[in-house]
Amino acid sequence: MSETSLTAALAQQPPRPKKRDVHGWLILDKPVNETSTHAVAVVKRAFHARKAGHAGTLDPLASGILPIAMGEATKTVPFVMDGRKAYRFTVTWGAETTTDDAEGTIVRSSAERPTRSAIEAILPGFTGTVQQVPPKFSAIKIAGERAYDLARDGEEVTLEARPVEIDALTLTAHDGDTSTFEAECGKGTYVRALARDFGRMLGCFGHVTALRRTRVGPFTEADATPLALLEQARRDGTDPTNLIQPVDRALGDIPAVTVSRNDAGRMARGQSCLLRGAGAPIEEEAVAVFCQGQLVAIGQVIHGELHPRRVFHLGGG
Repeated sequence: MSETSLTAALAQQPPRPKKRDVHGWLILDKPVNETSTHAVAVVKRAFHARKAGHAGTLDPLASGILPIAMGEATKTVPFVMDGRKAYRFTVTWGAETTTDDAEGTIVRSSAERPTRSAIEAILPGFTGTVQQVPPKFSAIKIAGERAYDLARDGEEVTLEARPVEIDALTLTAHDGDTSTFEAECGKGTYVRALARDFGRMLGCFGHVTALRRTRVGPFTEADATPLALLEQARRDGTDPTNLIQPVDRALGDIPAVTVSRNDAGRMARGQSCLLRGAGAPIEEEAVAVFCQGQLVAIGQVIHGELHPRRVFHLGGG
């Protein structure tokens, strides 16, 4: 193709949509065999968003809730990542794998199968604050390297046990070869490690063969949008903005305070202000600051004085 023909062909192509400031949360129902990174890219394209990031990786073999923050919502990601999580998962008995799920190779096997009563008897020992060794194939860093990268390179990976909080653990189905569980837990808990440890304690070994995250912080399956729906909207050229959750949905677990327009202006400039009124907090590590119903900042209250820590600029679209 000549230079003139190439120029003419390029001129006929529709212009790429301009990136725009989009602020809020898209709660994605991630399908199996999809990486979290690619899911974020699909969301960015669907909304033509300048900035987006997820609040906690979900393994490719897992499905379910993947909260994706856009624009100013990225400032609230830590509050979602620190929230409680819920999972539904299936363990297949008789084999332990290198990855503690179906993606790995079998390293131990057994013909033994646990009974329902045997499984239920061990669950109390896995609730509360417990010590858990993360899977070797995990994103934890060892001397600056991801554990899964070292494991894939054939290096010996040794991870130390660390405390995790498991609020609830329930056996919901059992057919002999497989068992399905529901778990509610805190940050840093690995469901794959639970399956591994269940199998070892029961003497039959086990690994996760199905995993779905059903809640992350304030976001549940009721909030979730299937990835296919976003991809269809992009192909159709329709605007999926109505699917966006407001930025402050991420801050429901911290106190909220309201300030005047003058004080909101001070906070926007990085200045503190005094909280007034009988119910005003004296000391708070984190508060969501609103003015006329709009989120202004995340602040810290020290001796009755409100100091801005993260300021939001939610104008524009």
